[in-house]
Order: sequence, then C-alpha cells, then structure tokens
Amino acid sequence: MAKTQMQIDVLCVGHASYDLIFLVPRHPLEDEKCSASGLIEAGGGPAANASVTVTRLGGTSAFAGYLGRDHFGDLHLEELRSEGVATDFIVRGPHPTPISAILVKPDGKRTVINHRAATPHLEPFQLDFSRVCPGAILFDGHEPLLSVPLAETARSRKIMTVLDAGSVHRGTTELAPLCDCLIGSEAFARNFCAGESLPGPGDDFDAIEAVRQLADLAPVAVITLGVKGLVWSTGGEWGSLSSPTVDAVDTTGAGDIFHGAFAFRIAMGDDLLSALRYANAAAALGCTRLGARPGIPTRDEVNAFRKGLP
Repeated sequence: MAKTQMQIDVLCVGHASYDLIFLVPRHPLEDEKCSASGLIEAGGGPAANASVTVTRLGGTSAFAGYLGRDHFGDLHLEELRSEGVATDFIVRGPHPTPISAILVKPDGKRTVINHRAATPHLEPFQLDFSRVCPGAILFDGHEPLLSVPLAETARSRKIMTVLDAGSVHRGTTELAPLCDCLIGSEAFARNFCAGESLPGPGDDFDAIEAVRQLADLAPVAVITLGVKGLVWSTGGEWGSLSSPTVDAVDTTGAGDIFHGAFAFRIAMGDDLLSALRYANAAAALGCTRLGARPGIPTRDEVNAFRKGLP
C-alpha cells in the first residue's frame, strides 16, 4: 500500500525542551538568594518554538526531535498538538526531556541555563521522512546525526532549507554548507568568522564582512543583531534591515520566532527581503510578551503590527 503523503509548509528539526521562566528583579550575585516575582512554564527549544510559530502564523508544520517519556515530555507533546503541530516525527524515550531555566530581568534581557542530561542524539535515518513533503525545512543544528543526511536529501529534492545557527557547534558547522539560507546570531558570526567566543561592547566586529564570509558557505547568509537589526548577503549583494522599535519585556525566543516566520514565508514563495521584513516584525512583537512560547504572535497580530510600521 502506498504511503500517504504529508503536505506541510515547514518541517522543523532539532531541539525541544521544557522552559521554566523566572521573572527576577536583577541578575543574582554570587552566593545570593533571589526571589522571583513570577513563574511561567511552557514548552521551548528553537525548532519546537519555530514549529509553533508557523502554525500561529497560519501555516502547517511538523516537529522532528526528542521528548522523554516523563512529565515534562507529556506536557510538551500535548502543547504541540494543541497548537496544531504535527507530532508524527517525535521520538519518545527513557532519557529525560531537556529542561531550560530562564531568568528574565525587567529590561527584557535574559539568562538561559539548559540541561540536556545524557540524552543522546537521534541516529541518522532513525526517522522516515520519505512521506513528508515540506515547502521548507528548518534545522537548529541540535540533532546533527539526523539532520545532515536529511539536508542532503532535501538538496536532491530541491526543498528549501534554513539553518538557525545560534552558536558554533557540530550541528551548525556541518549544516552550514548544506543549507540554502544560513541565519547566524551575532555570537555565531563572531565565533565562526572572527574566532571570538562572546560578543563584547565597544569592539570592532564587522558584521558586513562577517556576513560576506558566511555567504561563501550558503547561497543566502543573514546575521541577526538583536535590537540593531540584521545584515544579509546573497549573490554578491548585501544589505541591512533595522529592527522595529518595541517596548521589550522578554527577548527569550525572539530568534526562534524569527527563524520560524522566515522559513514559513520562504515556503510561501516570498522573496528574501519580504521574508526578512516579516520575520523581523514577528520577532519584535514576540519581545513584548513574557515567555518564548507564550510570546509567539498570531498572523492577525503580525499583520496589524506591520501596518503601523514605517
């Protein structure tokens, strides 16, 4: 019997965690006890958040990754299903679901502590993707063994691929030359292009030179710069976009929203600049709310927000 084909807009492959978000007045000092003014619990992880972003923006998505057979895994699985994300490619196992503890300060800046424990990476070809027909595939690099052969297959099938390169590690470095769109954070670009492990104020990081270097790896390269916007390069051309001005409450998940929105609009056939502008607006809007997953905006909210932009 022939397999039923799954037609979706974006397949998101990578990390899922469960987030415990603590609202704190400031970053705790050494040996200091700190009281949180609030606690938000929700599913998280770059690829998992991106999959929810796609569905809230009116698209269809599936998440491929790991969740433990534990309390947090059950909660996250149910949350993804309630958001309309296809969960056919989620592997459940005895290892614990990764947990993230996130401290959010009043200015919207945050500190993230992720605990993956001994959870192993999914194996190459552990999942059968032959029946899924996505408009685009988004990788976050956290499942490198599974993602590399899938990226190679996507290239042969002419499926658009997007890499969320948040930091330099095995997954992002191996996937960078295999993806059509390489979207790196400022920290990734500093480390990958200049050998700097962390960004610092008052330095001379050249984002334009860095994005040109990244464009040697992928047809489209983008570096996201937070409140400073982004720079892009493709086909020997480059440019920049500023970020919309918002009153930021929590920047957690802004990158996840950006990548999910960008992959969705690319799957819908948008050109590069249109997709970048849309993703920029969606990410900025997400910063106006507490929590990565709760902050993901809907299609109507993004459309209304964009109407008010210059």
